[in-house]
Amino acid sequence: PPQRCAGCPHRDSYDALNQALAGFEPKLVTSDIGCYTLGYLPPHQAIETCLCMGASVGMARGAAEAGFHPAVAVIGDSTFLHSGITPLVDAVASGANMTLLILDNSTTAMTGGQPTILTSSRLEKLVHGLGVEPAHVKLVVPLKKHTEENARIIREEIEYRGVSVIIALRDCIQTLKERK
Repeated sequence: PPQRCAGCPHRDSYDALNQALAGFEPKLVTSDIGCYTLGYLPPHQAIETCLCMGASVGMARGAAEAGFHPAVAVIGDSTFLHSGITPLVDAVASGANMTLLILDNSTTAMTGGQPTILTSSRLEKLVHGLGVEPAHVKLVVPLKKHTEENARIIREEIEYRGVSVIIALRDCIQTLKERK
């Protein structure tokens, strides 16, 4: 089966997410199509759904509206900018109880490593501008040495009753190698 690249930041993001979700049953983690979708496979088995670009946010919002908790959506930075903004606006407007984890690897990795249309610093500003409470927009760096701290932050945001967004920021290992 396909594998995430050695050194992929999504590995550390999924380790922290799985740790944060420990003890929650049932739980729902939705996703989209992208290299982060490989989080469905072992060893992480962190996501339950994959439909299409942007679907993770809308599915998590719908699950939250139906009373499901925790409802977590995982989306890449490029996919978020392509088709995740609109459902996030909808989630904010409805006050959905959900957490969005944006895996920001600063590239469109799965289709060739093209640059994203917004820099990471502007992505955080965009999320604020969409109405997510500033206290519930968190930045984390997905590295093994930060797993416990990242899991704590993710867990806190899952327990928050409202929309929260966590941006896991670390460059794609493949595009980083090319730049160096």
